[in-house]
Amino acid sequence: MKALLKVLLVLAVLSGAVAAAYQPVMRYLEARNRIEWRTQAVEEGTIIQSVNSTGKVEPIKRVSVGATVSGPIYELKVDFNSKVTKGQLMALIDPRLYKSAVERDQAILRTREAEVARASAMLQQAKNDERRGGELSQGKDAFISQAELDQFKFQRMMREAELQVSQTNVEQARAQLDNSEANLTYTEILAPCDGIVIDKKIDVGQTLAAQFQTPEMFVVAPEMDQRMHIYASVDEADIGWIRRAKESGQTVRFTVDAYPDELFDQGKILDVRLSSKEEQNVITYPVIVETPNTDMKLLPGMTANLSFQINKREGIKKIPNAALRFYPPRERVHPDDRKILEGFDEQKQMAEIPKMMSADEKAESSQAISKRHVWVQDGNFLRARAVTIGISDNRFTELISGELENGLLLVVGEKPKQ
Repeated sequence: MKALLKVLLVLAVLSGAVAAAYQPVMRYLEARNRIEWRTQAVEEGTIIQSVNSTGKVEPIKRVSVGATVSGPIYELKVDFNSKVTKGQLMALIDPRLYKSAVERDQAILRTREAEVARASAMLQQAKNDERRGGELSQGKDAFISQAELDQFKFQRMMREAELQVSQTNVEQARAQLDNSEANLTYTEILAPCDGIVIDKKIDVGQTLAAQFQTPEMFVVAPEMDQRMHIYASVDEADIGWIRRAKESGQTVRFTVDAYPDELFDQGKILDVRLSSKEEQNVITYPVIVETPNTDMKLLPGMTANLSFQINKREGIKKIPNAALRFYPPRERVHPDDRKILEGFDEQKQMAEIPKMMSADEKAESSQAISKRHVWVQDGNFLRARAVTIGISDNRFTELISGELENGLLLVVGEKPKQ
């Protein structure tokens, strides 16, 4: 009997110990198994919506300087990176052949002018003979016959024709001289505009052959030390935003690999060209951006990483993008909000199946995207908050409507267990 009492006493003590330890153990297990959520706060600030692209830095214009006449390069006055002004001598083609041609044509012109003088004198003589013959024919004794009068007349007409031929020869000789003088002038290669020589394709002693094709000697970039253009390709899905940004005068920011830590923020959209280009079923449009270059940091051919500012909102509430991407497990959602999750899996599967949508469906789908839900922690469950969103950047999205106060912590994911 005493042994039974001892056993019962031990069991009673153990039961009491188990009962006393049950609550702490359960609280420990519950705390250990409780999910800890990662959160981010709703903020107030500025959102800048951007479209990113890459482009190539180029001068606003490339002026090709060529040669009209042929011959060896006699002298070079400029080199790569030389600054030139309009009318400045850049190179000289050997002028000796062209000088001799001018001297030859000058001699020919003087010969033709002498022929005009001789023809004029002979015409004057013929006119005098015709006049004297007419005076003799009018006298009483008629010392000259009609045949002789006709001879004087036709002699005068012939001399007039010879004078016209001589005068025409003078005009032809003068035109030939003008041509030779122009060719002599073309041996001096002059800068067509102010600018910087960005390419030189000739050297002293090289012979140019301009008979069949004008050879390119230099490439001059005007105003390169003032402004440059960036030629970017923008996807057709974003070109509407770009055109609106151009109309509203939004700025363009960009970086170049040569100065990775420097942000160039004075670009402006100069033109959105209509000449589309298709590559691998992707349609892009050329967009021209103009930017200052007074410090000459931007050089032709550089690759620019552009960020087109599309919209800017200041003093607004901002939702972390991670909160909009978060979708909670069903068992962690408060029972009153689980209806929000109904049909989510089916919608996700349908979204993965390509289908043709009508224009109305696409418009409705775009409008529906702006209505979302975010999640906040409420005890052991998560509660949904309906929001309407606007523009977005890489980190935050504009809150248009919804009951979210500044500093409210939104669930963005689950913390890893230690």
